[in-house]
Amino acid sequence: MNFTDFLTEANISKNVHLEHLEDEVLNRGVAGARDAINFLQSLRDMLAGNSPSRTLNLTTKWDGAPAVFAGINPENGKFFVGTKGVFAKNAKLNYTNADIDANHPNPGLNKKLKIALRYLPKLGIKGILQGDMMFTKGDIKGETIDGERMATFTPNTITYAVPLDTRLAQNMLAAQIGVVFHTSYTGRTMEDMKASFNIDIKNLNTTRDIWFRDADFTDVSGTATFTDQETKVITRLLSDVGSVFKNTSAIVMNRIATNDKIRLFIKTFNNKKVREGEMIKDTISHVRQMILDIEKQMNDKILEAKRQDTKKNRIAEKTEIMRFFRNYAVELKKIFDIQNGITEAKNMIIRKLQQVEQVARTFIKTDSGYRITAPEGFVAIDHLKGNAVKLVDRLEFSQANFNAAKNWSK
Repeated sequence: MNFTDFLTEANISKNVHLEHLEDEVLNRGVAGARDAINFLQSLRDMLAGNSPSRTLNLTTKWDGAPAVFAGINPENGKFFVGTKGVFAKNAKLNYTNADIDANHPNPGLNKKLKIALRYLPKLGIKGILQGDMMFTKGDIKGETIDGERMATFTPNTITYAVPLDTRLAQNMLAAQIGVVFHTSYTGRTMEDMKASFNIDIKNLNTTRDIWFRDADFTDVSGTATFTDQETKVITRLLSDVGSVFKNTSAIVMNRIATNDKIRLFIKTFNNKKVREGEMIKDTISHVRQMILDIEKQMNDKILEAKRQDTKKNRIAEKTEIMRFFRNYAVELKKIFDIQNGITEAKNMIIRKLQQVEQVARTFIKTDSGYRITAPEGFVAIDHLKGNAVKLVDRLEFSQANFNAAKNWSK
């Protein structure tokens, strides 16, 4: 399966949360692991100057919040704004400020959506666009970073900084709202909307009140290219991952993919390590710790049970789940080895992409000031089919994101 086929199979009608590439090993078992490896091989080829026949493009993931949907509801021809959930069965579509008050009472989100409803109709959006809200009036501050005066804003976890004496900074300061659009939707009803990552914002109206752009990343050709040595390193790494994959039980991998409880236990424990900023270096130790952690959780649930029949059911569930984890500890170690290899190869690609200068400089705010950080990550897009997958360094960004306060939700 080549990169295009991977994207096609991963196509979804709505742009819901995309999983981390290495978690496809858990989400989809054998098929997910195979596709992830082949996907990385295609990206390696692209960065080595051997791009696949279909046109690939990269965009930068902007760390904005909240997510904002805006456009025309095809069912009634009215303009609306909303957040994630606009395509749900009981969708919260906001046509008026009264709708926003009813649907989103949280003061921070309420205020942001009312600004979006007031100004985004000026763009003349024909269909529906999804983007990340980067700032509203008053969010941008003038600060000195490393001796340079900057316009800064922190929509979520990352602080963006633009030199204050540039036209870009002045345009941002003059705007009432700033949005980076990354997905468009088309369809006759809200229910049958289809997502496309190949958005075109050239026909949108320009206005001083709105700073907006798409997420396009400058073509990496000739700018971020693997050297021959780097290509050899990632090729050897992917070959090693493939060897472990071939010797891992397909039955165990697919059992995880089809058992929601087992998969959730594993992903929750892995995310706990991400929150703590801990790399999974010793996969044998990781399996042991995970089994002990899961057993403790299940024992606690048994002790919490008030009814005897509830306790009996939880004991039975524990017996079944712990049997799986203990019987297949060796296979679980191999699965974590596969995930580690995929992550290492993915991060090699991310590091190369990060060498390209971005529109705005990015920082993480610490107790002692600002620390330079990379962008949240990148999205790889097939121009012909409009599908996408994300590339994020979990230890660099996700750990900070897990622990950060969301300013817009206050």
